[in-house]
Amino acid sequence: MPLKIPAAEGKAHDLLALGALVTRLDPGIIPFTEANEYLLHVSGGEYNVATNLSTCFGMKTAIASAMVNYPIGRRIEYAVQKAGVTPYYKRFEHDGVRGPNMAIVWSDRGQGVRAPVVFYNRSNEAAQQLKPGSFDWDSIFKKGVRWFHSGGIFSALSPTTSELVIEAMQAAKKAGAVVSFDLNYRAKLWAVAAAEQGLSPAQASEGAAKTLRKIVSFVDVLVGNEEDLQKGLGLKGQDVETKGQLDPSSFFSMIQNVTKDFPNIKAVATTLREVHSTNRHSWSAVLWLDGKTYQAPAAELDVYDRVGGGDGFAAGLFYGLMAGKDAEEALRLGWAHGALVTTTPGDTSMFSLDQVEAFAKGGSARIQR
Repeated sequence: MPLKIPAAEGKAHDLLALGALVTRLDPGIIPFTEANEYLLHVSGGEYNVATNLSTCFGMKTAIASAMVNYPIGRRIEYAVQKAGVTPYYKRFEHDGVRGPNMAIVWSDRGQGVRAPVVFYNRSNEAAQQLKPGSFDWDSIFKKGVRWFHSGGIFSALSPTTSELVIEAMQAAKKAGAVVSFDLNYRAKLWAVAAAEQGLSPAQASEGAAKTLRKIVSFVDVLVGNEEDLQKGLGLKGQDVETKGQLDPSSFFSMIQNVTKDFPNIKAVATTLREVHSTNRHSWSAVLWLDGKTYQAPAAELDVYDRVGGGDGFAAGLFYGLMAGKDAEEALRLGWAHGALVTTTPGDTSMFSLDQVEAFAKGGSARIQR
């Protein structure tokens, strides 16, 4: 059956996201060992999508997440409020010493031949403690939700977070909402979660694929590149480790494996990126929707901060589909918005819809007077 998106009328939320809220500490182009100052960005793969849809595309969005009642938590709450995203929080009290905590992602921008560096402090993270029963899904979905979104990073935090994703997806399906999932496969997160259970790295990889395959069985719209599909779902494909630029034809050929294993999937999309240097990328995107394939143009990007480009793409694509645009236009909106997000610091959109539409239609960087 083709992808069918509920109408907006009578719905409290165009999109509801489930994921961890985090702070990202960004020293810019200064290596961590030499950095004395950091920008703080409020982030989270699922939250980024909700925020982008609210601030750039004017949609009504919400986030279900953990919140700790301490100053860092309040800083994050202010950002969520400013973005116009409705919060559904499971609240935790901080003990003043160990937590639980709101996670920290350390991520610099790199420069030229020096690649960006990302590492985490997710010790005693409140979001890891979320589990089935943490949210009253029936009450939330009764308000009306058109689209539900979550992702692989949140699913990897603990065995209970992946169970919570499934619980939420089942409630979304029952309510008639579209369900999307960004695979966002992060090997180090799955490895740590597995090690806490006494499992080996090999068992971690197998366990991740088993968990993600169970989740994807509930999904309508899947976001993920070839590496995500191969490592996250255990599907066969070309050697992504040694190939610089992903070939759209090879990605589309993998769709046969995806739809064979997951006939519930109605759309699969991803960005295509070839990294020439930290600040120079070739950028495109592809979409498979209801049996047809679409490809965005190729653009040469001068990248300021690459983090958040993929979430920017997902938000633009979802907006296009929810706004009733045709598949090619929806893809171009995602491609354009993701590209623009890489030109500013932080993980979320600083753009207006008309700017995204102008670039999607082939706009240039000529000065606007």
